[in-house]
Amino acid sequence: MITRREALRLMSATGVAATLLSGCAQGGGQETPKAGEAETKRLRVLATSDLHGMFVPWDYALDAEDPSGSMAKLATAIKELRDEQTLLVDAGDTIQDNMADLFITDEVHPMIACMNELGYEVGVTGNHEYNFGMDVLRKTVASFAGTVLTGNVIDENGDPVADGYTILDKDGVRVGLIGMVTPLIARWDRENLEGCVVSDPLEETRKIIDQIKGDVDVLIGVMHMGVDNEYDLPNTGARDIAEACPEFDLIVSAHAHKLVEGEEINGVLVVENQYHAQTLSVVDLTLERVGEGWKVVERASNPVEVGSYEPDPDIIELMAPYDERAKKYAREEIGVLEGGPLAPENEFEAIPAAVIADTAFIDLIHEVQLYHTGADISTTAYFLADANVEPGPIRRCDASLIFKHVNTLYALEMTGAQLKKYLELSATFYQTFHEGDLTLSFNPEMPMYNYDMFQGVNYQVNVAKEPGKRIEGLSRPDGTSVQDDDVLVVAVNSYRANSHLLVPGVVFEEGDMPKLLEADVHGYIGGIREMVADYIENVKGGTITPACDDNWKLVGNDWDEKLHQRVVELVADGELTLNSDDKHLPDTPITEDDLKGAIEEKAA
Repeated sequence: MITRREALRLMSATGVAATLLSGCAQGGGQETPKAGEAETKRLRVLATSDLHGMFVPWDYALDAEDPSGSMAKLATAIKELRDEQTLLVDAGDTIQDNMADLFITDEVHPMIACMNELGYEVGVTGNHEYNFGMDVLRKTVASFAGTVLTGNVIDENGDPVADGYTILDKDGVRVGLIGMVTPLIARWDRENLEGCVVSDPLEETRKIIDQIKGDVDVLIGVMHMGVDNEYDLPNTGARDIAEACPEFDLIVSAHAHKLVEGEEINGVLVVENQYHAQTLSVVDLTLERVGEGWKVVERASNPVEVGSYEPDPDIIELMAPYDERAKKYAREEIGVLEGGPLAPENEFEAIPAAVIADTAFIDLIHEVQLYHTGADISTTAYFLADANVEPGPIRRCDASLIFKHVNTLYALEMTGAQLKKYLELSATFYQTFHEGDLTLSFNPEMPMYNYDMFQGVNYQVNVAKEPGKRIEGLSRPDGTSVQDDDVLVVAVNSYRANSHLLVPGVVFEEGDMPKLLEADVHGYIGGIREMVADYIENVKGGTITPACDDNWKLVGNDWDEKLHQRVVELVADGELTLNSDDKHLPDTPITEDDLKGAIEEKAA
């Protein structure tokens, strides 16, 4: 991935790429061939996807600047990198997230207004475009000034939501583009798609290729699906399409939010962007004259880091009314907290109370996740050492104090044995307690955000035991012991699912993996932090009170309580210190010997 400075350097560099670029500037991308040389052209493809409502560099859920990307920054990059031989396309998931549903009823959504301003030629519907019903989808498609492609969805009226392909002329080069959306929309938005037909994207792609292959020089797929299949279902990933359709020169993948700089699959170049306009895929195709047509003879892909660009003033001005509305909405009071703070005061500044005992703060997240999934068990981490909500008014953006990140909500199926393994892994967060320790200490290899606490089961974590043997008394709320062959639905955030639980070799081995039941549960609301706000406002009627069921606790730390309290006093006075950093809690305990030394030093 390259920054703006590196992109400009590449454009001015010597060599083949620079020759192609300069040739384009002088004559629409066509070089004047020397005697005996083939005639060549360059076609540049600028591709985006998963923009998710990020029209200016502001995260409205946090009510804070987010400089990592946005349509405004993309605009600057696009204007610098495009020329007459450039094709600008988007692979979907545009109008949802970052409080963008606030504008769903507008005649033109702000994200579509940006795309129209920038002259996008092709767009594809993503799965989140279906979150708001077919009328919103049709309005979105109609308001896009370019060509919308989606060849595998027929609406409830029997009409295709969009064409499956288009052919564009770029200085005499016939560019065919085929667009599809993941067929899993039929699972995730089944109610909105009632009466619609969602067909296999590979089958539809194959039909179109067979129909148009003699009419195009370049073939590009714009597919709202990740590179790899989901749920192990065939033809839900771009890899299957590339394997079956080597006629493609390029496939722009999307949906997985995973940066793919340029992977060759069966001779097909595949690229994918990160979400929230953090990256822009830049693909240069070198074409050579063959008879009356052209063929691709070379491909180069260099994704650009959008955060390194300044926002485009024209887009900032265009988006100003939307920005004002979104900030006002983010700052609206949605409820009130009564009866005390959600998290208790920390005994030590370096050790949050919320990771050594159950708290109302964590239980509120559990409550939200269990409500939205109907799961048996919920898991979550405590992300910020000083995170809390104090009594008083709650603004919509204050939900980010409870759940900071953009993670969505997943539902997994686990056995009791898998749950125990997951609990034991989480319990490695604590260092083993030894006689003479007067404080807890924590695993230096495990950041706090990787420590999960669980709801829906009762359990104890015995920190005096070695890792792997710490979970005791695991039972359901009614006291029934959890058996190894029990089948349980577990609510987790998308980060934990994709970084730990669904990746072989992290928690579980291949062949012993939890089953993904549903990704992005109720994604039309947004991520978990948006679900928290919605829960406070619409489920709890705007009033919440601290509630904690103390379903788990630490045991085994059998220190002398009087000596422990003396440590608390000396740490507060600066006579003793606990080592920690922004991500890791203290990995060394204060011991009875440390206390004795501090007291003697103070007396001296």
